[in-house]
Amino acid sequence: MTKILMSSASPFANKVMAAAAYAKIPFEAVAVDTNADPAVLIEANPLGKIPVLVLDDGSTVYDSRAITQELNRMSGNQLFPRQAVKRREAETLEALADGIADCLLAQVYEKRFRPEEKLHQPWIDRQAAKVARGLDHLNDNAPRLGKKAHAGHIALRCMLAYASLRFGSGWERGRPKLKRFVRRFDEQFPDLQPYLPH
Repeated sequence: MTKILMSSASPFANKVMAAAAYAKIPFEAVAVDTNADPAVLIEANPLGKIPVLVLDDGSTVYDSRAITQELNRMSGNQLFPRQAVKRREAETLEALADGIADCLLAQVYEKRFRPEEKLHQPWIDRQAAKVARGLDHLNDNAPRLGKKAHAGHIALRCMLAYASLRFGSGWERGRPKLKRFVRRFDEQFPDLQPYLPH
């Protein structure tokens, strides 16, 4: 069976698990501790990063956007629109959501791995400013959510769940369209709830 090397709190790992579930691709979730550099992870991805998609033949795909593209191929285009402009919009939304998640993670890692006296507050503030700009842009240009979701929608929902997990509900203030997106996504795709960062 296809495996996904993951962590339950990772917005990127959760994105690909939710995408696989949405596309009805069976998989086994294998939790790994990236800080321990386990052999199963290093052998699958020399960078030691998650997520990693391990296919039935043992070949691997890594970087979450490469994985969503592979899952899209495996599922016969269940994760991206076929029409070129709509596909580009979905891919751009996924990239923006992932970029915001990167900035959120940068703040978490700065506080987690540096001694308090060595924290670089200007770096944290710069990442927070990028997050705010990205979220404001998304609120002003809220993606439409029809009966079908695509990988961009899934990436956005997982990123917002990660923001709530690590930073609370502060991201919601002044962003009613994003709050509405979350509510509609959760109502329409309840089966994806287990795959949100937790």
